[in-house]
Amino acid sequence: MRTRTMMRALVLGGSMGLLGCDSGQPGGSGLAEVDESALSLDPQANCNHDTRTELYAPGPSDGSMAQVNDLLKARKYTDARKLLALVNTPHAAWFATGTPEEVRKSVHQTMAAADKQHRTPFLVAYNLPYRDCSQYSGGGATDTAAYQAWIDGFARGIGKGKALVILEPDGLGLIPYNKRIDGVEEWCKPTVTDASGNTVPAPGASPEARYAQLNYAVDSLAAHAPNAAVYLDSGNSAWMSVGDAAYRLTKAGVLRARGFFLNVSNYQLTSELIQFGTWVSGAIAAPSGAPAWAFDDSGNFHFDWLPSQYDPALNYALNYGPEHVASVNADLQVFMGSAVATASFVIDTGRNGQGPLDTAPYALAPYNQPDAVISGLKNGYWCNGFGAGAGLRPTANTGVALLDAYLWIKVPGESDGSCDIAGGARAWDFQTYNPWGLTGDAQNHFDPLWGTVDTAAGKWFPAQGLQLAQKANPSLL
Repeated sequence: MRTRTMMRALVLGGSMGLLGCDSGQPGGSGLAEVDESALSLDPQANCNHDTRTELYAPGPSDGSMAQVNDLLKARKYTDARKLLALVNTPHAAWFATGTPEEVRKSVHQTMAAADKQHRTPFLVAYNLPYRDCSQYSGGGATDTAAYQAWIDGFARGIGKGKALVILEPDGLGLIPYNKRIDGVEEWCKPTVTDASGNTVPAPGASPEARYAQLNYAVDSLAAHAPNAAVYLDSGNSAWMSVGDAAYRLTKAGVLRARGFFLNVSNYQLTSELIQFGTWVSGAIAAPSGAPAWAFDDSGNFHFDWLPSQYDPALNYALNYGPEHVASVNADLQVFMGSAVATASFVIDTGRNGQGPLDTAPYALAPYNQPDAVISGLKNGYWCNGFGAGAGLRPTANTGVALLDAYLWIKVPGESDGSCDIAGGARAWDFQTYNPWGLTGDAQNHFDPLWGTVDTAAGKWFPAQGLQLAQKANPSLL
């Protein structure tokens, strides 16, 4: 009884304005590095929402409250308070399965619960065919027709209520059989075995199908959920180039949506995400103001000519340094001409308080991991990143014209999957460092960063949840 009373006393209230234009978010990260004056921005671009609306927090993840209870029993009161603050912070409600009617009912129930609290939910639609390219979070609708029926149900569940919709994380970052705008083939190539035993491309796995599905979703939400603010996938600041992100978003219907989202389930720095999002919004607007030479003979805009975060002077390495930022701003303005950037964006800050994984210690004693392993760890940093902390709290008071809100979209503490060598998200030389005494195939299914086998995707990962709470920046208490 004493434990339960303490848990109730620790619950945090707190409320957040929705998509307002007030500035001065406490603890903001590096906003001064974003030179808004170098682009044609509309300072009123995100001022058409009710700032009195508060964001909704669904119930805590299964398993999280049991962990809080265990911490209290162990008299680790500070950790318990931090973890409770983490799980009670407004975060997204995810919808990834079910029949059209089941998802309609489930979304409607969430909308009703949020309305009862006079709060607005942010909802994730996550059911595209071949989602996550059949990795840890693989699954989704069986085909385009099934997806269209499902997204119709999702949209009808929202109805005329107010909601933010995060439409299909990775939906544009992981497109089956896609080529980047520079012609390079991407790795996502789902296959099946045909009747003759041959490995062939999976049916319906194509860029054309993906764009058709997302465009349908945008229009379905507009028709059935007219008060929803819809955002499409734009990866993060260290993934697609500015031009490629803008090209994909445009093809997917972003001009008929509110805008795009960044950093879902990732760890990139907030300052770089703001800069990247500002550039992408400018790139989306560029075709409406660009000079004639920026189009090909068929009238198609050259998104592939746009400057980006990848610096040619550094062999196209990632560069958010002030000199390169100034150069991109100036060059992008040439393409934009008189165009005004209006596509808004939101940023997932649920796990980026400490930035991306620092791999440097793993090259040193006692780990002594070789260069190939360090490279592999960097490539897999997205998966249950070790050493991470929760970032800025969900709020609409961002101080940036095009940035609608900071949101916790990926629920902090819920696993990305069993991050291991077998799934390609980890690399490790067990001959060099193996205090766990693992042998054989067990090595392929173990996460050496956490020293355990991670929980399945979407399940509560106690070690990660506690670390996110402990290392939150700014602090949760």
